[in-house]
Amino acid sequence: MDRFTRLAAPLALGYALDLWLADPEGWPHPVRTYGALIAAGERHLNHGPHRFAKGAGLASGLVGGAFLAFKLLHKLLRRLPPGWAVAVDAVWVYYGLANTGLVREGRAVFFELENNGVAAGRRQLARIVGRDTARLDAQQIRTAVLESLAENLSDGVVAPLCAYALGGVPGLMAYKMVNTLDSMVGYRSPRYEQFGKFAARLDDVANLLPARLTAGLLAALGGSCPAVRQAFRFIWQFGNQHKSPNAGYPEAALAGVLDCRFGGPNYYHGQLVPKPYIGTNPREIQPPEIERVARLNHAVCVAVVAGIIGLFWLRRRHRASQ
Repeated sequence: MDRFTRLAAPLALGYALDLWLADPEGWPHPVRTYGALIAAGERHLNHGPHRFAKGAGLASGLVGGAFLAFKLLHKLLRRLPPGWAVAVDAVWVYYGLANTGLVREGRAVFFELENNGVAAGRRQLARIVGRDTARLDAQQIRTAVLESLAENLSDGVVAPLCAYALGGVPGLMAYKMVNTLDSMVGYRSPRYEQFGKFAARLDDVANLLPARLTAGLLAALGGSCPAVRQAFRFIWQFGNQHKSPNAGYPEAALAGVLDCRFGGPNYYHGQLVPKPYIGTNPREIQPPEIERVARLNHAVCVAVVAGIIGLFWLRRRHRASQ
């Protein structure tokens, strides 16, 4: 089996598994193992002096360890029949993607909100966002869902796919460790400000290009010419307004496509955090719009998967011509 097939086939199969299965609750998942390792390291190291150095050491060790572990596994798989190796790698690609599960969670929030009221919508929303949901009204709940779909399309879909393009399964699973570290310790709080700073900056670097690629694809696939033009204008105008160096770009693109406004102050861990607005039209988000955003998320995912397979093919042709 040639290198193109060994890389492209697991990517296509893993994407198909994500479409089919999403992330069933209760199933084993490597990110849960990552979380347990991070939590154990944080308990043992996040105290006393030199917290930044301890956090940096933990993050570096876990990310490097994940890459080396999957590199070793990849070498071991080369000894198996090619079909087995492709199947195992496809499972890791599936675990690395989160698009279908993300879209389903977004739809579930809209469903609960429209059918069971604001309190139910708040509870469902709390599954996918870090902000406090107890004070949110219906408009804020819908807005939070769409912001989450845009931001997580970047770090839960496009970024891991880019990591796979660069480093195969080891690169993909190392990136998932980076992202899990950021989600667990990358907070600006007394507990994590120093210990998680390195992990947060590492995640910023890893998502620098994927966030902008996600924004560009959201804008380009956004539909009508006016929506596309406005999306690119919003990327330029609002992309750097977010506190995160990356999250504002896909959010700005989606705000431009939908002609709406995201952002603004929100409560996190009981404290009101001022955040700039992204977009200019504070219109009411309508329930059916979740389907438009879901289709757009899937379109971006398909475009990236197809683009990476195309790059693998071009690389194969280039090597064959040498």
